[in-house]
Amino acid sequence: MKIYALLLASAVMSTTICFAQSKDEKNVATQVESLKKALVDGDRASLEKLTDDKLSYGHSNGRIEDKATFVSNLVTGKSDFVTIDLTDQKIAIAGNTAIVRHTLSADINDNGVAGHVKLYVLLVWSKEDGQWKLLARQAVKVPA
Repeated sequence: MKIYALLLASAVMSTTICFAQSKDEKNVATQVESLKKALVDGDRASLEKLTDDKLSYGHSNGRIEDKATFVSNLVTGKSDFVTIDLTDQKIAIAGNTAIVRHTLSADINDNGVAGHVKLYVLLVWSKEDGQWKLLARQAVKVPA
């Protein structure tokens, strides 16, 4: 019985260690959630704080925006995320850079036209002065 309990405890600890996120991974995941909220809310202050001044934001239709255009389009409602659901998220840290991949499903209302998108998204985050900021984003449509 003791051997069984020891093996079970060892398996649980090994699983916990294998799936544990680093501090940076947790911080990036928090930033992704903050970005998701700011996208839905169209919150200028949050969008400005979360994004790097050199932001390159690529849409699934090929349109690319700099930081000023990205923020303006969300704040004015030209680009409008009504709901966002993120799944299959993976985070990889390389020094002061984080790569995030996930699947985004969203209800949108762009230029007053309601719709739904399902996208594969790549986010590149850069750590400056201890703060993770979105440096680049590229989305592609999930094949039908």
